[in-house]
Parts: sequence; C-alpha cells; structure tokens
Amino acid sequence: MIERRFYLETQDGSMDCFSVHPEEGGPFPSILFYMDAPAIREELRDMARRLSSAGYFVLLPNLFYRVGTERNYPFDQAAIRNDPKQRQIMAETMADLTNAKVISDTESMLAYVAREDAATESTAALGYCMSGQYVVSVMAAFPETFSCGASYYGVRIITDESDSPHLVADRIRGKLYLAFAERDHWVPDETLKRIREVFTGEDKPHRVELYPGTEHGFAFWKRPVYHKDAAERHWERMHQLFRQNLAMAPGWS
Repeated sequence: MIERRFYLETQDGSMDCFSVHPEEGGPFPSILFYMDAPAIREELRDMARRLSSAGYFVLLPNLFYRVGTERNYPFDQAAIRNDPKQRQIMAETMADLTNAKVISDTESMLAYVAREDAATESTAALGYCMSGQYVVSVMAAFPETFSCGASYYGVRIITDESDSPHLVADRIRGKLYLAFAERDHWVPDETLKRIREVFTGEDKPHRVELYPGTEHGFAFWKRPVYHKDAAERHWERMHQLFRQNLAMAPGWS
C-alpha cells in the first residue's frame, strides 16, 4: 500500500489529510472517507487501509482542521468515552461543523482527486455517525460527481433546520446506502421512519437497512458496542455498493 499524509488548501485554511491506495493496478476509483465525531485516529486509518486494499484510492480528511488536529482537538480523544465533559465539548465541536463547510471542503477534495495520478474521478462518499449528514449533503451538492455513497448510523440526516440534508435529497443522482443500528438514541424510530419515506420508493435507487441486535457505533472494533457479524456485513454491503457503481481499475473488478 502507498500512504501519504499531507495538507490540502481549502477556503478556510490547511486541512490535514491521509490518503492510501494499492501499489499496483491503478488508477483507482476514489472514496472520500468522512470521519466520525471522535475524529482522526489510527482506527480510521486502518479502516481506510482495509478499504483501499480492495482497489480504491481513499482520502481521509480531518474535518475538524479549523479547530485542531489529532491529539490536539478541543476535546480529549482518549477521555470522551468516560468523561461527560469531554463528550460535551466533542458535541459542541461537531455542531460547529456545518454542512456548508463540509461541502466547501469537499470541493477542494474533489479538485485534489482530479489532479492525483493514482485516482480516477469515479467517486463515492463514505461516512459514519456525524458524517451521515455530510454524505447526503455532498452527494446532493455534487450530483454528477458522486456515483454512490454509504452512511453507517448517520445522524442529522433529517432535522428541523433549514440546511437539513433531506431537503435536498431529490438532487442526488448516485445510489445511496443508509444503514442504521437497531438501538440508537441519535436516530429514534420516528426519524428512521421519515428517512425511509424520503429516501426509498419505486422511483428511488437508494436503500435503507436496519442491522438487528446492534447499537450506534457497531462497526468500530475498539468500542464496547462492536458487533462482529454486523461489522462484517457492513463491509460486505459497502464493497457491493462500490463495485456495482464505480468504474473499477482493470484487474480489480
């Protein structure tokens, strides 16, 4: 695998990024990997590596670059699991990152991918937790660019605010996969019902799936809620979506 850590210039500053792709057989379809609220860490880079090993150019940006970097965020990454104060600071940091900011950052990421020899412009979006809203938002903002996208236990996909992602869902042209945990206070049953109404139907190619016996965060193996069977299914669904909708490099299809 070939890895790189670099800074990408955006409208708001320098965004630190991690990219990874196979050594041979490219150029590869591009996956923009949007982080969850605990932010950049080795666990996410390992997930990017696993995904990349199947034949993708994966770009993992630090979406919190406006306020900090790994191990230097406003909250203590090591303490958020057990410290309510640190979790509150993390939630406030997440709330300050608007859909508009992420759309702007994505424009810079897409421009970078277009210049990168190892990547093609056949592109997908991937997000977890807080980035569910961003996956929907960027696919709507760049409908001709994103061939597909996947969100796992994504939050704030439907809100009462004017920038709620579901309000622009009809602009999406690629196929969207939305997966949710069976027990998730971030996505109550009523919200999940509305998500099904907005994103599924005879005239829509999207899919909404509930993973039985799971809780929010089930795909991350370092969390107490990790569910091995569901986590492996999440990889299976992801690979199926990407292979069906992205133009794979010769020898990787």
